[in-house]
Amino acid sequence: MWGVLPVAFVPLLNSLDPITITWVRFTIAMLVVMAVLWRSNQLPSLTTLPTSTGWQLLIAVIALLGNFIWYFMGLQLLNPESTQVLIQLAPFILMFGSVYFYGERFGVLGWCGALLLISGLLLFFNNRLAGLLRDFSTDTLGIFYMLLASLTWGIYGLLQKKLLRQLPAAQLTLLIYVAGVLVLGLFSSPLALLQLNTIEVVLLLFCGFNMVVGYGAFTEALRVWGAARVSAVIALAPVFTIVFMQVAVVWWPVYFSSSQLNVWSYLGAALVVAGSMLAAFGKS
Repeated sequence: MWGVLPVAFVPLLNSLDPITITWVRFTIAMLVVMAVLWRSNQLPSLTTLPTSTGWQLLIAVIALLGNFIWYFMGLQLLNPESTQVLIQLAPFILMFGSVYFYGERFGVLGWCGALLLISGLLLFFNNRLAGLLRDFSTDTLGIFYMLLASLTWGIYGLLQKKLLRQLPAAQLTLLIYVAGVLVLGLFSSPLALLQLNTIEVVLLLFCGFNMVVGYGAFTEALRVWGAARVSAVIALAPVFTIVFMQVAVVWWPVYFSSSQLNVWSYLGAALVVAGSMLAAFGKS
C-alpha cells in the first residue's frame, strides 16, 4: 500500500493541495473505521482516557499530520522513487528511538545496516550529488522536507507503540483519524474537489482506502510484532514504488514521465532497502 501510494499522488497534486488531499484521506479512513467499530459496539470513550494518554495522543496526531504534509511537499519537488528511498530514514529513527526509549538493543548488524543505508542514499543521488552540495536547489529543499517527514513519522511510531499498551489498535487509529479531520478541516479546500475529473476522483478514493489498509495493517503489526521486524518489512516500500512507477510511465504517459534513474541509482536503492532490513533484523 505504501509503495504504490506516491505514484497515485502524482496526478492529484496537479489539482489539489497537500492539506486537502490529506483531509480527504483522513475523512475516508475515519468513516470506515468508525463504521466497523460502531457495528461491533467498540467505539472508544474519551472520558476514560488518562490525561497523560490524551497528551500523547495529541502529539502523535500532530506528528502524523506533519509527516503527511512534509511528505507531500517533498513529493512536489522530487520524483516518487526519491521520496520513497529517503523516507527509509523514518524506520531508522523509529529503531533508534526504540533503543533509547524502550530499551531495545541495537547490535553490530544494525550499525552495518545503517552504513549500507547511508551509502545507498549517496549512490541513489549520484547524478545530483554535486549540485546538492554546491547549490541550494529544489532537490535540496525536497530532501529537507523528506527529512522532516521521516523525523515526524518516527515520533509518531514511537508514540503509537506506547499508546497501543492502553488502547486497542482500531480505537487508537479512529481517535487519530478524528483529530486529523478536525485539524485539517480548518485549512483544507473542499470546493476544489468539485473540479476533479473521473480519474482524479478514483485516485483520491484509492488514496483514502489505501490509508485504511496501510495504517491499519501498520498499527496491527506493531501490536503483534516488534518495531524492528515491522521496520524491516516497511523497507520494501521503495521496491514497489520503482516497479509501479515504471508501469505507470508505460500505461499513463500523459500523467507520468520517467525519472531517468541510472544504474547507480538503482544500486543505491537496493542498498537502502538492504541496509534498512539488515538494521531491523540485526536487533536482538
